[in-house]
Amino acid sequence: MSSSASGSLTTPERLFLESAQCLEGVESLSAFRDWFADYRQNHRFDVIRRGLEQLDGWHFQKDNGNLVHHTGRFFSIEGLDVRTNFGHVHHWMQPIINQPEIGILGFLCQRIKGVLHFLVQAKMEPGNVNGPQISPTVQATHSNYTQAHGGKQVPYLCWFLDRTRARCLVDQLQSEQGARFLAKRNRNMIVQVCENEPIKVEEGFFWLTLGQLFALLQEDNLVNMDSRTVLSCTRFTGDGFTAKYSRRTTDATAFGADILRSFQSRDREGLHDMYALTSWLTHMKTTYSLQVQRVPLNTVHDWFVEDGMIRHQKNRFFRVIGVEVAIDNREVSGWHQPLIESTKGGIICFLCQKHHDILHFLVQARVEPGNFDRLEMAPTIQLTPGNYDADHPEHLPPFTALLLESEGIQTRYDALQSEEGGRFYQDQNRYQVLELDPGRDLPLPPNYTWMTLRQMKEFIRFNNFFNIEARGLLSCLRPELPTCSPRLT
Repeated sequence: MSSSASGSLTTPERLFLESAQCLEGVESLSAFRDWFADYRQNHRFDVIRRGLEQLDGWHFQKDNGNLVHHTGRFFSIEGLDVRTNFGHVHHWMQPIINQPEIGILGFLCQRIKGVLHFLVQAKMEPGNVNGPQISPTVQATHSNYTQAHGGKQVPYLCWFLDRTRARCLVDQLQSEQGARFLAKRNRNMIVQVCENEPIKVEEGFFWLTLGQLFALLQEDNLVNMDSRTVLSCTRFTGDGFTAKYSRRTTDATAFGADILRSFQSRDREGLHDMYALTSWLTHMKTTYSLQVQRVPLNTVHDWFVEDGMIRHQKNRFFRVIGVEVAIDNREVSGWHQPLIESTKGGIICFLCQKHHDILHFLVQARVEPGNFDRLEMAPTIQLTPGNYDADHPEHLPPFTALLLESEGIQTRYDALQSEEGGRFYQDQNRYQVLELDPGRDLPLPPNYTWMTLRQMKEFIRFNNFFNIEARGLLSCLRPELPTCSPRLT
């Protein structure tokens, strides 16, 4: 669809920023909460744990022990042999999800009364900790949207498959969890339909502004991982549009203004420009090695199939369990599948600090076995304490001790957020953003560097630079415009 056909020449960056300032859309947040509560109350959602050998349609292959679906579709659990010079452990074996399909995660958007709205859905996933969560308009694997399950068609899918019908604001391939998936990517999309295009709101769907989504992201386990990764692709800069910067009266709104200024900062205002950051990242990719080899699951050392699950000998990292699912509003009403149950207590944290009065975030280059291109940029701290030996605290990631400090550190964001409920069982991590006092010196290991938010978003525009944990946390940062919020006209 051409720009003129879209009914607006407004840039995506300005559309997103205007929507981010609007806390009341065509429906209020109060109306959304009532709708969401009714949805949760009126729909059936049952998940029963089953042994892996009890799963209908799934079996362990006799020759290699891999756990596969009888159709050969969806995904499989296979073995991986990993060698790297990153971190303290340089060789290990593990199970991993092999799902080579590229799915679609996408928001359908429309300007309603002058403000961009996002069509969200309340979606139940078998691994969710709390039933339905806020999902993108379309959240579907290739097997699902080609109806390999024999079920119903995915609503609104046509807008994402036919590029002539809508204006594409975001269209990127982004990675999934590199510690659990083998080179897995999904297509992250935001498409805008014409203002005069009639869009029927199906049961289970609701219009929200980006500002309302930001408000809901402050709450635990409400906006799902797939929504967060797509929202991380939004940008608030470009085409000469820059908000005037001024201080607000509260810490929260002042930090929001700092966020906006970092989003809209010029490259020369950063500690490092994009040329230096690209060179640093290239150097990291040549410094650290990663060799992975797919191996039969039944040859993976230190992992066992027993008691109906796959587990590590020390009960660390994760287990592969089976579930039986009954949901009354999905394309298929019932099925069996494996899920990954991770060790509890994970922490995902960005440290940030002002340099030259511009907020910077401390980014690490991190190697994970399933990464598409060896390493990706990650949050400052990404760990699960239970996976580390208490007798060797020196093996904990850098800056972990700062999580226990309070002096000279301000908590800017703190919430529990769920990981992908379609593959992970009740997996939630504590997502945090901590701001250090400006004058505090922080010596950096060579695989860490400071970036502005604009620089981070420049990398996110392209494939496989920032991992999904980093993108999910960045999506929770709401820019504050130091002028009046737009009103629906």
